[in-house]
Amino acid sequence: MTVLCGAPIALLVWGAMAWDEMGEAKPVDCVEAMEFARGSLPAGAQEPVCTAAHWQDTSVTVEFRMERAAYEPWIAAVYPDRTKALTCEHGFAACSRASFDDALFVDVAVAYEDGDTALVRLNAFDT
Repeated sequence: MTVLCGAPIALLVWGAMAWDEMGEAKPVDCVEAMEFARGSLPAGAQEPVCTAAHWQDTSVTVEFRMERAAYEPWIAAVYPDRTKALTCEHGFAACSRASFDDALFVDVAVAYEDGDTALVRLNAFDT
């Protein structure tokens, strides 16, 4: 009798825990994150940090630093059909969006730091 009553309760507890964690960003491999974003990290990318969140949609965030002079050639090669945004999140110098069949969107923002370094933040999400 205990097994029969305990199984539904255990299932309910597991479901509540799983539901609670849905949509939380978790660390992922940056190569996989960039594949989802239909791109690749530039040669010499430094300090890449990648996360993904899944629920009804998938959202991937990639942040890394690169040589400032290499940013424009990299983004032009990876996302040639991007559109430039008129405004950017505070602290970023340039932002753009690439769209793939109106099902996957990739937002890229760049902030130019001291010296020759650019901080790049990429957010890819599907609908």
